[in-house]
Amino acid sequence: MKKTTTFLAFAATAAVALTAGCGSDDPATAADTIVVSSAWTKAAESGMTGAFAELENTGDSDVRVVSVSSPVSSRTELHETAPAAGGAMTMREMDGGLTIAAGSVHSLAPGGDHLMLMDLIEPVAPGTDIAFTVTFSDGSSTEFTSQVRDFAGAREDYAPSSPEGANHGG
Repeated sequence: MKKTTTFLAFAATAAVALTAGCGSDDPATAADTIVVSSAWTKAAESGMTGAFAELENTGDSDVRVVSVSSPVSSRTELHETAPAAGGAMTMREMDGGLTIAAGSVHSLAPGGDHLMLMDLIEPVAPGTDIAFTVTFSDGSSTEFTSQVRDFAGAREDYAPSSPEGANHGG
């Protein structure tokens, strides 16, 4: 009896060790490999504003962000800086999403790529935090919060055109 009990205990321990050592057969999702840091959003009373962060891809494969949402705006887009007529730079929605190369960091920054909160539902007040959900091409998603700050810079034009002097926050 003692040998049977010892054998069963050994077999159970070995099975647990083998299962833990093998890891999961499920491949990592994009959400498992993206780390969001240094997130902040430009304060705004109404209209539109921009959000910024560092997106680090810790994985071995490129990851593509296809959409973003936030409860403070009815529409949130991925935006980029692009040349416009006359050599000026303008902001526009990214066509096809944002690819973050394997093992790299992609900066979302004023005057560059950023998240655009459009049709704000409520004011975005300094000192508060707002939530974002980023969705990837594999269907996975990740959530993060962004601190709202006062920021007077980045008064670029919104493509295809915007009223003169309009600020879209990016």
